[in-house]
Amino acid sequence: MLTTTQTQPVGITATESNAAGVLPLVGRLGIAAIFLLSGFAKLTAPAGTIGYIASAGLPLPEAGLAIAILVELVGGALLVIGYRTRLVALALAAFTIAAAVFFHSALGDQNQFIHFFKNLAIAGGLLQVVAYGPGRISIDKR
Repeated sequence: MLTTTQTQPVGITATESNAAGVLPLVGRLGIAAIFLLSGFAKLTAPAGTIGYIASAGLPLPEAGLAIAILVELVGGALLVIGYRTRLVALALAAFTIAAAVFFHSALGDQNQFIHFFKNLAIAGGLLQVVAYGPGRISIDKR
């Protein structure tokens, strides 16, 4: 039984409380990994991405590449450290939905179908971060 001097809510075990502190960080790391890896790949081999953006019929593929690298690397890093987390998660969710619409909307192609819904799932996870915040282990909570 918990006493009034304990800081834990009634009915929450220490293990559950510790998990509640760590799991948001683990979730942010998992979501950020795809952005960081993708941004780094674009940075190290830009020609493929420029060609892909151009093939989608979007204007200024070089500018699109620069924006994508910035969003993915900076947004991914900020998500990891939990700085301005809700705003960053919202921006990454919008970026991810835009990528789904512009690059994966050929839903008759099984590969594009999977990528489209993968992007929606990532955006859904990011919206959870927007709704519930970064968790205790973050710069925002300092």
